Amino acid sequence: MEKHAASAMNGSSLQDFSSGDVHVLDDGRSINDFIDDQIKTLQSEDSEEPFLVLDLQSVIDHHQQWLTLLPRVKPFYAVKCNNTPAVLRVLRALSTGFDCASKAEIQMMLNLGVSPDNIIFAHTTKPMSHIRFAAAHRVQTMTFDSEEELRKISLCHPKARLVLRIAVDDSDSLLRLSSKFGAGLGLVEKLLGLAVDRDLTVIGVSFHVGSGCTGSQAFQRAIADARQVFDIASVLGVQMSLLDIGGGFSGRDNFQVKFEEFADVINAALDKFFPPDCGVQIIAEPGRFYVESAFTLAVNVIAKKNCEESGPGGQIMYYINDGVHGILSCVVNDPAHPPIQLLPHRAVGVGEVRYRSVVWGPTCDSLDKVSDSAMIPELQVGDWLLVHHMGAYTVSLSTDFNGFERAKIFPVVTEETRRLLELRHTSA
Repeated sequence: MEKHAASAMNGSSLQDFSSGDVHVLDDGRSINDFIDDQIKTLQSEDSEEPFLVLDLQSVIDHHQQWLTLLPRVKPFYAVKCNNTPAVLRVLRALSTGFDCASKAEIQMMLNLGVSPDNIIFAHTTKPMSHIRFAAAHRVQTMTFDSEEELRKISLCHPKARLVLRIAVDDSDSLLRLSSKFGAGLGLVEKLLGLAVDRDLTVIGVSFHVGSGCTGSQAFQRAIADARQVFDIASVLGVQMSLLDIGGGFSGRDNFQVKFEEFADVINAALDKFFPPDCGVQIIAEPGRFYVESAFTLAVNVIAKKNCEESGPGGQIMYYINDGVHGILSCVVNDPAHPPIQLLPHRAVGVGEVRYRSVVWGPTCDSLDKVSDSAMIPELQVGDWLLVHHMGAYTVSLSTDFNGFERAKIFPVVTEETRRLLELRHTSA
């Protein structure tokens, strides 16, 4: 992997890459070893706060997979998915672009040294102050899907490079977006005409098939729709040069549709409708794909209640120190997130009885329920549970409701990856 990842790195970017909070694993040590050590450290400090471990190698591996399977498509990472600084710094070093949805996200990327040319302001309903901010900081590329958005842009950023977002069939997705964003094909000619009348520059088309897409043919249909928009634009004298195929890619190896299948369909559709010699740049906005599998959450059992029917086949209630107002917000906020699997950190004996368990979060909110049917061995107060695949729309949605602190994040790399990224490790 080191050799392959090295080919994906941008040497000049790496010279500026530094992080004081990245933990380097000594030779032979694993992330599980790091989790063990962190739990021991917390116990020695009379603490049991939840924490996340970020495997930066996973982010790099997914980037290499992207480059291998979608070589024509430049990824613009969706910052909203997870804005952990270590993730953003690694992706900058890997020379990805960035999909930002607000002036705060734009400022975050500019502060990390990202060029404005490597940012797309991919939000179709932007506050006018945010548009002016983008203009002042030379962020030129942004999306629109309505006449009103064109009017705002003409007033605040008339030199912007515009991308028309179209609504596409997202019926195969767990989280559908076209009911809120995107212009129907029937409005395309009107919107492009209005842009021409306002002397605005439209450079391309974007779409999003929805998050947690379960049908690869959705991309084929959407790319075909985009081709229609390019053809309409050509008739109007608008020469487009950019296609943004959005996101919707899971980052889990066990997702029901493999990334390889999506890539095969996308590559075939691009070759048919936008062949390599057509002069159109292809980009995408993956978020989950990069970070979903890179984060593991460790939580502590802080309370326990045995119900009357507890015993073999019975029920036990546990209270853990993260819940739906924290990292586990995905339980209620993210239809594209699979059911939570709570794994005991301790060793589980062969044949050990499992109980149907209700798992609550720590807050005073009765809706703060993580699971009402977790089948787990009996646990004691003070035991730890691990939850894998916790990188997508978790960190960015967590709160400190009731005063419960957000889970601390520990980025971890192997020594080989540290050398690859030229990171200087200092203890947290």
